[in-house]
Amino acid sequence: MTKVTSIQKAAAVNPLKSSQPLGAALAFLGVDAAMPLFHGSQGCTSFALVLFVRHFKETIPLQTTAMDEVATVLGGADNLEEALINLKNRTKPKLIGVCTTALVETRGEDFAGELANIKRKRADELAGTDIVLVHTPDFDGAIEEGWTKAVTALVGLVPGEAPKRVIPNRINILPGWHLTVADIELLRETAEAFGLEAIITPDISGALDGTVPDRWIPTTYGGTSVEAIRDMGRSVHTIAIGEHMRVPARRLEEIAGVPFTVFETLSALKSIDRFIALLAEISGRPVPAKIRRRRSQLQDALLDGHFHFGGKRIAIAAEPDHLYTLATFFAGLGAEIAVAVTTTGHSAILEKVPAAEVKVGDLMDFEDLAAGCDLLVTHSHGRQAAERLGIPLMRVGFPIFDRLGTQHKRTVLYEGTRDLIFEAANIFQANLPTHTPESLNPFRHRGENHDGDTQTAHH
Repeated sequence: MTKVTSIQKAAAVNPLKSSQPLGAALAFLGVDAAMPLFHGSQGCTSFALVLFVRHFKETIPLQTTAMDEVATVLGGADNLEEALINLKNRTKPKLIGVCTTALVETRGEDFAGELANIKRKRADELAGTDIVLVHTPDFDGAIEEGWTKAVTALVGLVPGEAPKRVIPNRINILPGWHLTVADIELLRETAEAFGLEAIITPDISGALDGTVPDRWIPTTYGGTSVEAIRDMGRSVHTIAIGEHMRVPARRLEEIAGVPFTVFETLSALKSIDRFIALLAEISGRPVPAKIRRRRSQLQDALLDGHFHFGGKRIAIAAEPDHLYTLATFFAGLGAEIAVAVTTTGHSAILEKVPAAEVKVGDLMDFEDLAAGCDLLVTHSHGRQAAERLGIPLMRVGFPIFDRLGTQHKRTVLYEGTRDLIFEAANIFQANLPTHTPESLNPFRHRGENHDGDTQTAHH
């Protein structure tokens, strides 16, 4: 069992984690015609908005209740009510996801009670728009917890009455926050290859894939519809990707009786095989030839790439589930996970990370521990550490703002794992030490003692 320890200090230096409300907002961005709403000050929203825009390079619908000094003292119910009515009238969203921030959470308001009063008092004006609330204080947890809470709140939209007719060829997929647009598209295409219809909640592949609508749309466009989310209870099975998706999967089972399977990673051959076997079992169909071919390509990539991984020392800094996925990927190819740093110690998956110890800390801690490693693996804020240490950086996770095409990189299933092998192996090859004829001469230092003095050669 891996030891998990927290580094205690007064302040985070070069923070690794992003906040809970940002994770919740990201989940709501994967719902069609939705509007994430931060209940707090304008600064909280502006900071998250900047990170989203820099990472996705798209317009991001994100609003705030704009709490000022007076509202902070007297309470933010009026601000919340005004924001909800304004959003309903101006943008006409199908869903408003209210994410609390540290400002209002510290004050200790009764958000659920206030929201219930607003819904009751302004029922006619808010008709046709679902409003869900998630408690996401910035001072606790990280992006992973925020995503989990938002998805659990979305699952709560599924009606709990007597179950309707189950649709045998329909499944639910609950993707982890760390899956890219390309990953989610690949999951859908793979399910469709077995004749299955997948309700993916949330689905950022439809909302943040870089497509430009022909008119201005103030809310999200694309993604999972609220109607589809409500209909998840009729699916035959739920597939959750990442340990942090176990909570919403279990919640859906409690509401509608839909059984679920959790895959801790889909970036390892054995786990992918289990996923494909499950789709074959649910659909009753054999594995399509094109998927078998992709598996053969991954096997070849494993053979070609493993020479570059053996004995390499890897330093990884990421959210818990993403850390586990990356660590098992590198360890499976023969590398050593020399440094593992994460954002929060709440996840049970950390005890399964193939490293001697997992530190809960920031990027300064990561930099201090990573000296002498062969590769740094973290997001774009790790680029200064890589430069100072003289170690190459493999960019993963959120945010990545100094490279293009991040959302179109595949990291799961046979194709994604193959691409990860090539990306990492190419970084290793690009940073091989440069040899000279002198350094390769095996006789260059013969005849010298340890002090550098030339010894007499004896024949």
